Amino acid sequence: MEDQEVEKVNSVSDYNKMVNNETLHPLVSVVDFAKSDPICQYRRTYTFYTVFLKDVICGDMHYGKHSYDYQEGTLVFIAPGQVSGVTNGGNPIQPGGYALLFHPDLIKGTNLGKNINDYSFFSYDVHEALHLSEKEREIVLECFKNIKLELEQSIDKHSKSLIVNNIELFLNYCMRFYDRQFITRDHVNQGVIGKFENLVDDYLKSDHPKNIGFPMVNYFAEKLNLSANYFGDLIKKELGVSAQEFIHNKLIDVAKEQILNPSKSISEISYDLGFKYPQHFTRLFKAKVGVSPSEYKILN
Repeated sequence: MEDQEVEKVNSVSDYNKMVNNETLHPLVSVVDFAKSDPICQYRRTYTFYTVFLKDVICGDMHYGKHSYDYQEGTLVFIAPGQVSGVTNGGNPIQPGGYALLFHPDLIKGTNLGKNINDYSFFSYDVHEALHLSEKEREIVLECFKNIKLELEQSIDKHSKSLIVNNIELFLNYCMRFYDRQFITRDHVNQGVIGKFENLVDDYLKSDHPKNIGFPMVNYFAEKLNLSANYFGDLIKKELGVSAQEFIHNKLIDVAKEQILNPSKSISEISYDLGFKYPQHFTRLFKAKVGVSPSEYKILN
């Protein structure tokens, strides 16, 4: 991918001007691209949350490290500050589908504002986008319609809470749809689980813990070509434990074997497993096993 200058879109109203969409509220907008002008395609970053519902295949889009060809009925979630865009030399394209934009200021002090980080799909890579069934697409469009209807009302004391509640409802539906996608892609996920387990085993058998450090979730996500958030959510849904907990359990199994080796001290084992300080290893071991490494050695 060639390096390109990234265009920053500073406000919801600036985006509306770019696509010739009326600004009904400075902090939130629903865009119907069927009514917009063709727009030039660049890599862009936004100061607001952006959700694109793509209804046409619109070319090769880069997002983070990956490129992606949209299928019809695809939802992509972009958090403020993330870079995304089609790399086609700035040629104008007639987009299809819809967009929902909402600024962090809109949700400040609300339940959604407090819990926005729970919607981890805003940090997924583009190749981890949500592919909607026809029924799911209808629900999404109904949510967008309700937000738009509220935006078209005269602003009163109820406006903000109703708009935010509708956005929250939409995002909660998306969590359900992602759960469905994890299930329907189970055969793919099982392959990821197997590779993850092998990678952790290989890491712990090697000199990596001593040379690189304690095995971290980000390291394995990158090896599997997945974003850390998507990878973490997939592991949690498939195995019922977090990726970090899975790594800890594997590490403890290796530690138990090494503790029973009379030629190695507890300090040596802790350093070999990537711990900077032996007391950190002792704390984790005791939390997992119920006894300290020294006590485990005596008992076995």
